[in-house]
Amino acid sequence: MQLALTPEEVAFRDELRTVYTTKIPAEIRDRVRRGVEIDRDDIVSSHKILHEHGLAVPSWPVEWGGKDWTPAQHQMWLDEMQLNCVPEPLNFNTKMVGPVIAEFGSQEIKERFLPPTAALDIWWCQGFSEPEAGSDLASLRTTAQRDGDTYVVNGQKTWTTLGQYADWIFCLVRTDPNAPKKQAGISFLLIDLDTPGITMRPIKLVDGSVEVNEVFFEDVRVPADQLVGEENQGWSYAKFLLGNERTGIAQVGRTKLRLAEVKKRAQERGLLADPLFAARLAEAENDVLALELTQARVASGSKGGKPNPASSVLKLRGSQLQQVATELLMEVAGPDLLPFDAGDGIVAPEWAQHSAPTYLNYRKTSIYGGSNEVQRSIISSTILGL
Repeated sequence: MQLALTPEEVAFRDELRTVYTTKIPAEIRDRVRRGVEIDRDDIVSSHKILHEHGLAVPSWPVEWGGKDWTPAQHQMWLDEMQLNCVPEPLNFNTKMVGPVIAEFGSQEIKERFLPPTAALDIWWCQGFSEPEAGSDLASLRTTAQRDGDTYVVNGQKTWTTLGQYADWIFCLVRTDPNAPKKQAGISFLLIDLDTPGITMRPIKLVDGSVEVNEVFFEDVRVPADQLVGEENQGWSYAKFLLGNERTGIAQVGRTKLRLAEVKKRAQERGLLADPLFAARLAEAENDVLALELTQARVASGSKGGKPNPASSVLKLRGSQLQQVATELLMEVAGPDLLPFDAGDGIVAPEWAQHSAPTYLNYRKTSIYGGSNEVQRSIISSTILGL
């Protein structure tokens, strides 16, 4: 594999950097750099600027706003975005529902939903997990019963990230409860969250934030023309979606930035003189480099409707290294991590105060997108043939 960039690739990378560093407001990028939670307005502003410059959905088909880029260019697009602290385009739109609609949706569905999805004129959220169907997603029990030209939906979804901002939700629903296998009988349905019968309730997380929700459906009538693809084929579409999601979950660029922050703060506090701490940091940096090389090989990702099983490797190792980086930063912070949100005029610096909540929040990375236990099963069966 060729690792050095060609002159053309260097020019392409520099063009990306120029857009990222001059068009995205500095205050937004600074909040990302400092690990401060960005709000809805930050996400929308950044996404729309990227869309204006043709950089929101480059992995989509060209006819719907995508780019005819090489795998290396697609990887540079993501790496430079993360390294320059630019919020990524909303994943629910760009890496999840958009590619599914583009690959499996009817022409009518594509024309109706893809342009506003790319432009973030529709904010999507994901309705997959349920209280008894998280990692075992195929056990979902939310039903959609056909009644004339509508589906009547009943059930519950949970851990719906950023659902409080969303306009629509893409849902896996059970349309054939008598299917011989639990993976069969599942369909992929698009639902307007303003539809009567939908209730959303926030869930407060251990770090004090509210970014996930419960969603309840009670006799919710959804037009049948909002079904993506064929009825009872939703499990195949979900696997395609999760392949795209897991590739992005690796977050190599952001982990590199966090480890650079660890090194900077450890140098300030004299921790790099500790050979044990220095060895742990060096090991983490080497592991991230190895993951970066692996990601480059998987850069072409899911093609032709088929998920790349190697995305499970990226998800598994990427989530582990994100957690390692947050743990190291918390150790550097020491006692200064305790007075979080204590106000101005205290000795503990801001970066240290945020280290513990960030560490706690990142415990979830080994769960969402399919738990790491599930990824190990996929790797053993699909890649290793065990």
